[in-house]
Amino acid sequence: MLTETTREARILAGGQSLMPMLNLRLARPELLIDINAADQREPAIEGGMLRLPALTRHRVLLEHHLIREHCPLLTEAIRHVGNVRVRNRGTIGGSLAHADPTSEIGCCALATGAQVVARGPAGERTVPASQLFAGYWTTTLDPAEIITDVLIPAARPRPGWSFQEMVRRTSDFAIVAVAVTFNLAERSGDRASATVALAGVADRVVLADPGLVDDDPDQTAARIAGSLDPPDDVHASGAYRRRLARVLVARALREASARAAAR
Repeated sequence: MLTETTREARILAGGQSLMPMLNLRLARPELLIDINAADQREPAIEGGMLRLPALTRHRVLLEHHLIREHCPLLTEAIRHVGNVRVRNRGTIGGSLAHADPTSEIGCCALATGAQVVARGPAGERTVPASQLFAGYWTTTLDPAEIITDVLIPAARPRPGWSFQEMVRRTSDFAIVAVAVTFNLAERSGDRASATVALAGVADRVVLADPGLVDDDPDQTAARIAGSLDPPDDVHASGAYRRRLARVLVARALREASARAAAR
């Protein structure tokens, strides 16, 4: 339908991003294509990857045992998404396709090294989350491509994670959010890897430079915050977002490290 129509068309899944845009006249599509009946699959583990169908509701991400076991960071972050009505209807594919720069799910996709499977007229392709977001509410997908699956590497044997967010009030958009994944070497217990992703500090969710991360949470947080150039807006100044990023990154690194050590 996307390729056959000459009218402006938009995909309707959960509608939790699209309907507000319609109400605010930010989007004026002539045709809505409802895909809710297109896929009824459940989350699954395949080849060491957690496969989440794009129509997986936020509520499922919060409650499903496979997500809690293999990607607890995502389960934790979903608690901060909208409110119960949004979580009952919103979908993971819709959230990523919307590309909100304050997105909790987009932030987690970067931190976990997720990939999206997109299908279009030319067939199917896999796009790393790090290459998906192009700017404010814009992705690198072609207009006739839709996300069908989200692939997340299953948690390693000694994982740590943390999600931190500052909002003015519950269910508001994040002023700054931070997602961290932390892995320890199985034998030595030394830090094997740490990934830091941030939301609310640029025109898209962003990954911190791995070269800025070391074993000192405060120094790492200071370097990451110093590398950011957040915009000023009606919610907060860029300077406040940078200061907040420093606090949340240090807090997230400490919590993720402690969780990894405890396991």
